[in-house]
Amino acid sequence: MSLRGRASKILNSTLALDILCIPVLFLLSFFIFYPFIRGLMISFTNWDGFSQTKDWIGLDNYGRMLADRNVGKIIGNTIIYAVGSTIFQNLLGLSFAVLLDKAIKGKNIARAIIYMPVMVSGLIMGYIWYFLFQEDGGAINEIIIALGKQTVRFLSSGKLTVMLITAVNVFQYCGMCMIIYLAGLQTIPKDYYEAAAIDGAKRTHIFRRITLPLLMPSITINVVLNLIGGLKLFDVIIAMTNGGPGYMTQSLSTMMYQTYFAAKDAGYAAAIGNFMFVVITIIGMSTLFTLRKREVEY
Repeated sequence: MSLRGRASKILNSTLALDILCIPVLFLLSFFIFYPFIRGLMISFTNWDGFSQTKDWIGLDNYGRMLADRNVGKIIGNTIIYAVGSTIFQNLLGLSFAVLLDKAIKGKNIARAIIYMPVMVSGLIMGYIWYFLFQEDGGAINEIIIALGKQTVRFLSSGKLTVMLITAVNVFQYCGMCMIIYLAGLQTIPKDYYEAAAIDGAKRTHIFRRITLPLLMPSITINVVLNLIGGLKLFDVIIAMTNGGPGYMTQSLSTMMYQTYFAAKDAGYAAAIGNFMFVVITIIGMSTLFTLRKREVEY
């Protein structure tokens, strides 16, 4: 084939790919870019979310958010949900993966049981645990009463409830971490372990020097996904506490939701949503780049 013919073939292939990308760009524009720009514009207004009129108020919503005393508490809760979930989901997921990567009986059944909560809706999962933890008629308090003890207000204490919500989120998604770690473990060449065993290396040294470094791609994926999921945690909180008592268990997601629908303040809710987007982007991207630097090739 002549040089001109090759160039023509490459040009036609590129043109065909560009044409195929048009529907994707349309969908991205319609479902992502337009709503994002629309939300940014709404954050500069006092729109209530329902009326046909709105007034431009500039940065007032953002100034109001910075001056709101409850926002600091809510940001703190959001960080606890994100960091707590990330740490314990990864610890449990990695532990289960290492255990179930071995040739033991019933490992496939155990994997399925651990992964099963991932398939349950977060809202349903929250309601399941709500009926366990509620003070009046909750299953756990019924057991406590049967033992002759006083009921425990699991969902009325701010700090305890935040920890319980984090624990429920960990319980639901540690199976996802386990699956990703299992995939990573199965890609590590067995030659490394055999060479380390011949050299007389201990199991702890093998895990620290071989397994963990070669699992860094899986660790990166899990940590970033868990952080993002924790930062935007919504459904479990709504089901278990609806953000209460007061603002004690709210996250940025639930605050945005209640500001829009309960307080009918769409402009302020949009400002919260934009702030949340910036926070998730900064934390997610910085974590991704930091962990990517620690990955090794094999």
